[in-house]
Amino acid sequence: MKYEILHLKDYFSFLENGGCDPTVEVYLPYNMTEMHRENRKRPCMVVCPGGGYGMCSQRESEPVALHFLPEGFNVFVINYSVAPHRFPAQLREVAALVELIHKNAAEWNCDTTKICIMGFSAGGHLAAHYSTMYDCAEVRQAFPDSKPVNASVLCYPVITADPSCGHMGSFTNLLGKTERTEEEINYFSCDRNVKSSTPPAFLWHTAEDGGVPVMNSLLYAAALSRSKVPFELHVYPYGGHGSSTCDSTTMDDISEGLMHASAWMDCLKKWLKLIGISY
Repeated sequence: MKYEILHLKDYFSFLENGGCDPTVEVYLPYNMTEMHRENRKRPCMVVCPGGGYGMCSQRESEPVALHFLPEGFNVFVINYSVAPHRFPAQLREVAALVELIHKNAAEWNCDTTKICIMGFSAGGHLAAHYSTMYDCAEVRQAFPDSKPVNASVLCYPVITADPSCGHMGSFTNLLGKTERTEEEINYFSCDRNVKSSTPPAFLWHTAEDGGVPVMNSLLYAAALSRSKVPFELHVYPYGGHGSSTCDSTTMDDISEGLMHASAWMDCLKKWLKLIGISY
């Protein structure tokens, strides 16, 4: 396997604006010539860790990547810019990574028809925001030919900017202010930007999540349903926020509730195969 850390500003210098230095941890399994797989293309998983747009969680980075290497994925963990860096830096950085995957598809053995974006918590907002608004004006100013992803995986995601059930700290970090207009609430609420072309989604959450209310996932699922976009939604009864893989690699104390919720990973792998994003 090839592993390296790329600095996106080395490929797109304008991303350095304001001192940003987004990096990507790249995991590329070797294609075995002994098995005549040298030209076989692999699906790609882009992982956006959570952290309230104030940090990028280690627990939602490498431990997650290691689950998808055995499934035949090329994995790209993006450590995007966080506060004090504001929107649209983060969305443009994801666009840059998708662009890089397309540009290096031959060398990296990437199947560009099978790019899935996964996000946790605020990283889930970033993943859903890119899934619904990859072609918005702020992205197209930097990448006129910005490209969509083919599926999204949203893990206890921040979805809505509505103060009634949104995680307001994430939006304070993203926008640099505590007050938001109705127009901004609509623009940054991913459920309000779903359309028929939005990619299929897999969502999971816990009902007792005290950090990001489960209503966030329910709102996105309802929006997908209205637009007739395929989705799978799992709501587990127990478990707090930020439980990542729900096992000992990312949690110190594993309750029975978390053990039950750990089924999400196997369900996800089956779903990816069901929709055709597999090796």
